[in-house]
Amino acid sequence: MARHTLCALVAGLLACTPLPRVSGVQPAGALSVGVARIDITPDEPIRLTGYGNRTAPAERVKGRLWAKALAFGEGGQAAVLISADLIGVPREMTEEIAGRLRSAGLARQQITVAATHTHTGPSLTGVLPFIFPEPLAPEQRAVVDRYSGTLLDRLEHVARAALDDRRPSTVAWGRGTAGFAANRRVLTGGKWTAFGVDPTGAVDHDLPVMAVRGLDGTLRAVLASYACHATTLEGRDNFVHGDWPGVAQALIEQRHPGATAMITIGTGADANPDPRGGGLPDVERHARAIAGEVDRVLASSLRPVSSGPSGRFRYLDLSFGRTPGEAEWREQAQRTDAGGLYARAVLEQLARGEALARTVPYPVQTWTFGTDLAMVFLGGEVVADYGLRLKRELDGARLWVHAYSNDVAFYVPSRRMIAEGGYEVDRSMVYYGQPARLAEETEDQIVNAVGELLTPAFRRQTGN
Repeated sequence: MARHTLCALVAGLLACTPLPRVSGVQPAGALSVGVARIDITPDEPIRLTGYGNRTAPAERVKGRLWAKALAFGEGGQAAVLISADLIGVPREMTEEIAGRLRSAGLARQQITVAATHTHTGPSLTGVLPFIFPEPLAPEQRAVVDRYSGTLLDRLEHVARAALDDRRPSTVAWGRGTAGFAANRRVLTGGKWTAFGVDPTGAVDHDLPVMAVRGLDGTLRAVLASYACHATTLEGRDNFVHGDWPGVAQALIEQRHPGATAMITIGTGADANPDPRGGGLPDVERHARAIAGEVDRVLASSLRPVSSGPSGRFRYLDLSFGRTPGEAEWREQAQRTDAGGLYARAVLEQLARGEALARTVPYPVQTWTFGTDLAMVFLGGEVVADYGLRLKRELDGARLWVHAYSNDVAFYVPSRRMIAEGGYEVDRSMVYYGQPARLAEETEDQIVNAVGELLTPAFRRQTGN
């Protein structure tokens, strides 16, 4: 079977029914846009990720998981944004998808894969490899590897389905707000001490919304983004579910029959939903807040987008700070938690004569829709300081910042946060299999790269 054959996937999991392509001259103000979706819910019991205290595979599905795609433009300017209800997609998978889509005429900078970062989704090969205190049993590892392999095919298929669905459409965007994201870093004496709620901590409450409509005015797709963890559900909730992003997408689609809703996550790696821990009622509360604000923005005067996206892409080499010595690894290896498991893996690596990495690749991507809008896609779990700083230093009125894009391989703390220490700076790196915290210059390196990739039109204008 050819890879590009649509709607011929395993067990009927593909939900793609693209309409015939419309060719010819585009009406004034119209863009060529396609949209598609595919069910990516695991079809066998699988270990969930996001929390390290789960010890058994999830047996129940309480919410379906989806991957969705928006395709823009024609020819060499075609571009595809994929969103997926997953903890994150690894660099190896996004690069494989990009490689497969070259035959569809897409350049690397025109492809983005973003995750909703749900913590009640399946484990993936190569993502959070040390989150559990013990290695997965062989049969559990086999399930994760099988799912990851089929996921790769499904993400490719949904991208191709969106490309085949392209037709003249109008695109516009606006920005609302939602208030349930709360900074979770509790500090004492300027140092991280615990998770909780810090009402004075950095948080980004912006909720950008993009609407794609057919030429008859029918809503075809909605893309929205919010900077908050999908952690309303907790480690005791061992069932498959998309958390607030999954339910918000479903609510938007219920309110707008025929439309496809997509959610991406902004720079909210240090923000949790508030309240959380109350189970599905809390999930529904947050999802209603998102869906309600999306409706309000859709009913407002949106700003038209008259050009498809032009992408730029770069991998940075981010440096690590001080890496522990072998004696420190040996001491850590005595522990029975995830840190001990990772330390033992490090010692095995050193015994093979393999040095620990001093740098790590990091993806930065920008899409500029003419001068109407600029999107920034940052890899990893990026904290609020980044989005807030980018919107201050660039033209924030036309800037949309996404995180969890193209690779999710570690937290990305700010310079201020690195000095504070704590989970996002240090402990989380163990779960991702990274040998040390990132260097203090990380924030400036990333922000400068974004500025270099964006065109001068999106730099903040200063008065004379």
